Amino acid sequence: MQFLLRIPYAAAAAAARAAAALAPAGDGKIVSSLRARRRIRARYAAFAAHGRDTTRPLVWLHAPSVGEGLQARPVVARLRAQRPDVQIAYTFFSPSAEQFAKKIGADFCDYLPFDSSGDARAAIDALRPSALIYSKLDVWPRLTEIAAQRGVKLGMVSATLADESGRRSGLGALLLRDAYRALDAVGAISLEDGDRLQQLGVRGDRISVTGDARYDEAWARAQPSEQQRALTAPLMSDRPTLVAGSSWPADETPLLEAWAVVHERMPDVRLVIAPHEPSASHLEPIIRWAAANGLKCAKLSDPASASACVVLVDRVGVLGDLYALARIAYVGGGFHSAGLHSVIEPAAFGAPVLFGPRHTASRDAGLLLECGGGFSASSATEIAARLLELFQDPTAARAAGDRARALVRDGLGAADRSAALVEGLLSG
Repeated sequence: MQFLLRIPYAAAAAAARAAAALAPAGDGKIVSSLRARRRIRARYAAFAAHGRDTTRPLVWLHAPSVGEGLQARPVVARLRAQRPDVQIAYTFFSPSAEQFAKKIGADFCDYLPFDSSGDARAAIDALRPSALIYSKLDVWPRLTEIAAQRGVKLGMVSATLADESGRRSGLGALLLRDAYRALDAVGAISLEDGDRLQQLGVRGDRISVTGDARYDEAWARAQPSEQQRALTAPLMSDRPTLVAGSSWPADETPLLEAWAVVHERMPDVRLVIAPHEPSASHLEPIIRWAAANGLKCAKLSDPASASACVVLVDRVGVLGDLYALARIAYVGGGFHSAGLHSVIEPAAFGAPVLFGPRHTASRDAGLLLECGGGFSASSATEIAARLLELFQDPTAARAAGDRARALVRDGLGAADRSAALVEGLLSG
């Protein structure tokens, strides 16, 4: 890290630790994230005392949120199968990833401490990792620096950097360049990502193209399973169905306006909608909209959902299975500043994928547009027109879905290559 940035960076970390001690009760993401760091050193120390087997190597994987976790999970599975001698620690940053992380099968799972020197040393002392692996892109300067000083091998898997990312210049570049340069092995998603990662500071001779492990994860999730059948059996129907996943209110405004038009033209259609945050405040406006438009609406947990025109998904963790119902999929985030969510999950089920105009930062969306398996729409009128076109021409919809699925199939193997990269760090 640049010398002049060390003092303000350390001050920011100290302020975050102080805020964690004072965080009030509440369910907001920021407050939850702060409260989760209370007594975090003690939790790491408890694993050191009772769970860490220092005769075995330990791989520490960090994935900030669920998206990065989906890239890390198939790598964890392969390490478990191929290296049963290895212990695995898994950390995350966002509260949205807490429940996901608990199911990943790590020996140790917790939030990542704030990036202060004291917290980083305490975490490394407790875990004693042989390798620290970042999923996708985020690196933490102090943690990376101290890990390198301790001889921990540093890697990154499914690494990608959008062309318009601001990380390559300005304050971000000054803050992170040394951390990126310290990485011993980086598995980039594509050659273009590898070139852009070098601009962040990653050494060119440490980069190999391994692909995106999310493709393996999405493909596995799309295969029929008892869990999937149990969830979808009550909803199985010949009704033309749109599954809208990870939607925000900014997505729902044009989508629901378009759906009213589609339903008027095709009364037998069905909408299954899974908001990104299925809180009561998010679900209630959709329920009111359905009532105002004379559409029978039921929550997924309600037995009446089997015959509803609008099925409202009121829990998390099931969207990846619900895409099995989709004749067409809509993925949220394309009308929202946070960015487009995963378009690969519905594509793996063979559904043509529709999304909003803010998709340029998504490599996957670009690939779907290029192959004809995905479509972008920038207004309610365009959404309605595309949905009617695909619903009314099942042959065209199936062909688009086949192209989407083929794209995912062609990307398989990244998880194996990423696991091999990690094993190389352990053996090297």
